[in-house]
Amino acid sequence: MEIRIIKDKISIDELKQMAKSQFGDFVKAVVDVGQGIMAVGGELHADEQTVLAEKENSKWENSWGINIYPEQPQDKMIEFDSMVNIKPQFNNMSRSIANVEIQNKIKEVLSKLIS
Repeated sequence: MEIRIIKDKISIDELKQMAKSQFGDFVKAVVDVGQGIMAVGGELHADEQTVLAEKENSKWENSWGINIYPEQPQDKMIEFDSMVNIKPQFNNMSRSIANVEIQNKIKEVLSKLIS
């Protein structure tokens, strides 16, 4: 599946279709919290992060990997888990995003982009 850069809106139904055609119940995404955009549809978060960097000049420190479960209620839709999140320079030592401020920024971006 082609990686899509989302700057405006993507419907929850589109995300459901993407999930079904890839991993079943979720899609991988990388959110650029600086620009308020995301890339979805890649097999690896690293591929999405690369596309954001190359096409949108996203900075590595602003790009965070998540999984979106479009069939889940909004409070359970986001999983903050990705290898691209291991960023010791920013005190993130695991695949999960430990910083609540970054989690909240991701939630804000998704609330604007997913309709």
